[in-house]
Amino acid sequence: MKPCVFIQTNHKQILGAIVAEYALKRNSANADKFDVKILHHKDFDFFLAREGQSYLREGHQRIWRNNDLQSFTLTRFMPPEQMGYEGRSLEIDPDIFAVGDVWDLLQMDMGGKAVLARPLRGKKGAAGYMATSVMLMDNAKLKHWKVEEQFNEMFENKRDYGEWIGLKLEDPDTIGIMDEVWNDLDRLTKDTKMLHTTLRRTQPWKTGLQADFVPRDKKPGIPFSGPVNRLKRKIFGDYAFLGKYRQHPDIRQEQLFFALLQECVDKGIVTPEMVKEQMALNHVRHDAFEVLERTPPLDDVLAEVAKVEPMAA
Repeated sequence: MKPCVFIQTNHKQILGAIVAEYALKRNSANADKFDVKILHHKDFDFFLAREGQSYLREGHQRIWRNNDLQSFTLTRFMPPEQMGYEGRSLEIDPDIFAVGDVWDLLQMDMGGKAVLARPLRGKKGAAGYMATSVMLMDNAKLKHWKVEEQFNEMFENKRDYGEWIGLKLEDPDTIGIMDEVWNDLDRLTKDTKMLHTTLRRTQPWKTGLQADFVPRDKKPGIPFSGPVNRLKRKIFGDYAFLGKYRQHPDIRQEQLFFALLQECVDKGIVTPEMVKEQMALNHVRHDAFEVLERTPPLDDVLAEVAKVEPMAA
């Protein structure tokens, strides 16, 4: 059985997922040795069935919205079950783009661990929470991952989303540390293997659109931000006062995405009509074609990235 890379997505991030799939194969010298599969959240009825219902998240009740920008996140735990709990799988979010050869990660020695991931930043990382946006998995060691059953437990107050998504419900002895270059958080240097445009506010294909994601309840260093944000959502709705997506501060990251997208268009993987449709749905910035016109070829972008020395994230 070939190892498989699973890309999680929903309708709002489908273009990113297609570009991510292309980048994985395009930038690997071993593209024939692994499969890639896009997991679309809408294909699983148990997510759709909970629309508008209350679930447990970081000790508080939140409303499940299938239309949220990140409604796909819990499909991160589906690859072992999808592969019959056999072989090895890698899962990535749809805003992660391979720069290096993912085969190097897929065949990495896992040291007997069930999962490899990088820690989250800040206090959560120090507390042992992991960034599950990229996970390398030994599927046979994860037979207890049953997503539909465990998803429903959140609505019965038996499982907290925050603990689940951060791997805090797993035996820590089964989790190994992945080098951060395989999940480089808004940092693109010569050492980056996979770029993760993780700050939703500055995702390069969203610039100028109205923000359509539910931010974290509690903002670090701001007292009472959690209760205030929950009250604001209750009164004004999930996306009130969020403003618009901003331009990414690193032009190279914008160029990387659009150069990849241009190659997808040139090869017929993405059609201009699809880009126009995504623009009309407000899933892609309205000046996407203008950005494509001014974006250098991908090889030129990668050559510039190769000159960037890594600095602390």
